[in-house]
This record gives sequence, structure tokens and C-alpha cells, in this order.
Amino acid sequence: MRSRDLWQALSARRYLLSAWPWRATAYLVTGAVAGAATLVGLAVALVVGGVLTVVLVGLPLLVLTALAGIPLARLERQRLRLIDRAPAPARPVRQPPATGPWPWLITRLRERATWRELGHALLFALVLWPLDALAVALALGVPLHLAGTPLVMATAGGGEEAKVLKQWTVTTWPAASGVAALGLLLLALGGYALGLAAGVRAELARVLVGAPGEGDPEARVGELTRSRARLVDAFEAERRRIERDLHDGAQQRLVALTMALGLARLDAPPGPLADQLAKAHGEAGRALEELRELIHGIHPKVLADYGLPAAVADAADRSAVPVDVALELPGRLPRAVEAAAYFVVCEA
Repeated sequence: MRSRDLWQALSARRYLLSAWPWRATAYLVTGAVAGAATLVGLAVALVVGGVLTVVLVGLPLLVLTALAGIPLARLERQRLRLIDRAPAPARPVRQPPATGPWPWLITRLRERATWRELGHALLFALVLWPLDALAVALALGVPLHLAGTPLVMATAGGGEEAKVLKQWTVTTWPAASGVAALGLLLLALGGYALGLAAGVRAELARVLVGAPGEGDPEARVGELTRSRARLVDAFEAERRRIERDLHDGAQQRLVALTMALGLARLDAPPGPLADQLAKAHGEAGRALEELRELIHGIHPKVLADYGLPAAVADAADRSAVPVDVALELPGRLPRAVEAAAYFVVCEA
């Protein structure tokens, strides 16, 4: 989430000799220009939309104004590359259920990211860009004006006097040189001040228009929740695949084998061969019963067809220990929850 490149550069000794003060200045200057343009655009759109609302033409314009934060947020994420070389990804949004402008519009108006970006646009137009301009003026404009005092004295003042910030008058060259030296010192300090202002400004922009970073607790909790849901779904799908393969494959083969042994037993004359066929027929039947129990344990069909109460009642009927069942549910639970509850009850 943080603009790591700028913060690391600020702690380096050669910060003032690097390109980072210029990058921070460019970020703040472009922010001031873009913010002023955004203020004018939003004001014009609101005024025109409000006037045309009387004839219902302004309503679509007002709706589109609510989406003004989307392109501005995209521009802000591109400007953040001046502060941090790592890209600032956008917050994830849902895909429209169908193609076309109307499904897209409905989907975007229901997204929290859209209104977060609109809030950023309003904050940018009303508060942030004047602060950007003020930071550049104080950290860059004032020191440059002080540093240019000897030049002003030599040109505009005829070598006799010069106005400093339109407040003080300098009449001697040593005083003008001292003011210039102070300006150079403040210019060096202003380079750090611009870096700090740009860094704080970038952090706020990332919070409003960027996706949560890896260190964000909310993002980590959301990702853990989604990964857990994916694992549960994958486990449930794999268990159903195994149950289906056993039911449609091995069980059907055992049924066919049992029927074949039964027919052979009927056709065989009494004797040792008939006894062996009877024994094999019984073993095949027991194997088929065990396989059915295994399939039932993997995912009982009654659970899939009738839900948790019927499956628990069936498990209670098959229990060697007498069990009373009292289970009331308002409706069907999610399949993963039903399966987990069923197996917990069976183990208990």
C-alpha cells in the first residue's frame, strides 16, 4: 500500500541529487492542474444537469456525473507511477451480467468502488488540489524568490534595492547575498518537504482509488475467506467425483459380477463347483454391500436429495446405539455446511 520507492529515497543521503524531488514536484503540479480541471468540469456538469433536469434531459447527465470518479481514478493510478514504480491496481469490481451499456451502468452504480472513486473526485476537486498548489508554492516558489534576490536587485532595482516577498526591502549587496543563501537553504529543505507532501498525498490516493495491499488486514481477511471457500468447494467437488466414479463404475461392475455368479450358480449341477460358485457369489454380495457403505460414507444420496434432517434420521436408524433425533431447520443449508454437519453427527 505504501509508496515504498519515495520513502526509501527520502531516507537516502543523495536524495537531493536524485530525480525524486523532481518526480515529487511533477506529481504535485500535475495534481494541482488536474484538480482545477476536475473542479471546473464537475461544476459545469452539475449546473447544466440541474438546469436541464426540468426537461428530464439533465438526469442522464447527472447520472454520468456520478461516474466521473472512474476516469479520474484511472488517471490518479497512472500519476502514482511518479511516486512509486510499482503499479497501483484498481479495486476489483463485478463483471456485468450481460454485454451492453445498460448492464454495465447498473453494475457500476451498485459497486462500492464507484462511490469511493466519486468521493475521491470530490475531495480532489475541493480540497486536495489547492493543497498541492500550496505545497509547491511554499516549498519551491518562496525559496526560488529568495534565491533570486541579487538578480532582482541588479535588474529591477537598478542595483540599489530589491523587494523580498513584497514585505522587506534589501538595500545592500551583502544583505541580498544573505537572503539568496537563505533561499538556497530553504530550497534544499523544500525538496524534502515536497517529497513528504507527495508521499502523504500518494498514500491517501492509494487508499481511495487503489486496491488493498498485501499488508491490509481487511484485504488479508477477505483473501483468506475466499481461499477457504475455494478449498471447501474443491474438496466437495472432488468428493462428489469419487462418489460418482464409485457409483457408476466399480459398483456397476460388482453388480454385474454378482448377477453373473448367481446365474452360473443356478446352472451349475450340485457338487464342489456349485459350492465354490455359491461362496464366490456371497463374497461378491458382501463386497457390494461394503462398497455401498463406502459410497454412503463419502456422500450419502439421501443427503443430496432430501437434506440434512433426512440424512441424520437415516444415520440414526442405522446406528447400533439407540439414538433419538430432534432436528429443525428453516430450510436447506448450503451443501458444504450440510456435508460438514452430517459427518460431524455421524462421528459423534
